[in-house]
Amino acid sequence: MTDSKALEPENFRSYLRLLARLQLPQKLAAKLDASDVVQLTLVQAYRALDGFRGRTEAEMAAWLRQILARNLAHAARDHGRQKRDAGREVSIAAAVDQSSARLEAWLAADQSSPSEKAERNDQLLHLAAALETLPNDQREAIELHYWQGWTLAQIAERQSRTPASVAGLVHRGLAKLRGQLV
Repeated sequence: MTDSKALEPENFRSYLRLLARLQLPQKLAAKLDASDVVQLTLVQAYRALDGFRGRTEAEMAAWLRQILARNLAHAARDHGRQKRDAGREVSIAAAVDQSSARLEAWLAADQSSPSEKAERNDQLLHLAAALETLPNDQREAIELHYWQGWTLAQIAERQSRTPASVAGLVHRGLAKLRGQLV
């Protein structure tokens, strides 16, 4: 169990922004900022906080991921002028959960004790905050490569760079992250 101060939705802002950036379709990224979706998510979470029944950071993170996934689905629908599609909402929720799982797996292999899980959640929040301190190109290259599974060539095309320069971005970004997370 965690103290109630650790269960403040605001403590998850960087984490939610990372997940939103990972799941926001590229065509929407030009029209909608991940921070806007996260802000809406946090406002909704605070309004519904009395209904939250969880007691751990992991439960709070899961609850916030559900709200974020719903907001991403609504944003995709609103900007795509498509009718509500429950299947698309489910797939966005699954994608957000998969991104979160990939982040957790990147931090640690099968850790099972409650204290190890709490530490991993804490590391995940620190990683998300550290990523936000990187220059945008470095952050995007790391996110796309490690959590979206993009090749350096795909990232290079997206960023109008050479694969070698993207490799440099990833290398420098990881070095900065290691320095911040030690």
